[in-house]
Amino acid sequence: MKPLFFIISLSFFVSAGFAQDKTFHSFVVKDINGNDFDLASLKGKKILVVNTASKCGLTPQYEILQAIYETYGGPNFTIIGFPANNFKEQEPGTNKEIVEFCTKNYGVTFPMMSKISVKGDDMHPVYQWLTQKSQNGVKDSEVSWNFQKYMIDENGHLVDFVAPKEKPDNEKIINWIKGER
Repeated sequence: MKPLFFIISLSFFVSAGFAQDKTFHSFVVKDINGNDFDLASLKGKKILVVNTASKCGLTPQYEILQAIYETYGGPNFTIIGFPANNFKEQEPGTNKEIVEFCTKNYGVTFPMMSKISVKGDDMHPVYQWLTQKSQNGVKDSEVSWNFQKYMIDENGHLVDFVAPKEKPDNEKIINWIKGER
């Protein structure tokens, strides 16, 4: 019985270790136009991942996100928006409607992905990784509302997250982008 318990225990620890070897760069998602977007193409960049919505009291954060992208975006940093309709149906539009809204109202040029679910039984695998320590190796979190911000380092590892109501140009995020403490 002891050898069987040992094998089961060892397989659990080995599989848990492999789950943590997965990084943000391990995923391929769909962009807002339905094309594959390999997150491995972002290796070497810091990434701010934000779940977005067009009909939310926090929607004006798009303007701040775009300003940050214009200031810091390039070879070392990017922002990725993941529209989601998980909170009081505040993102009811199609991908086409979302892109039109973001472009017309906020001039968004940072990469936007196809609408996904960021919580619940149909949570997208990227958000499972972002929110589960067993997958990201750093911490558990729960997406509490639209515009929660996740910071990913150049190697695709989760660094931290910032609550939805905190503006994207807060000191924690800007210092992280600039490499300051």
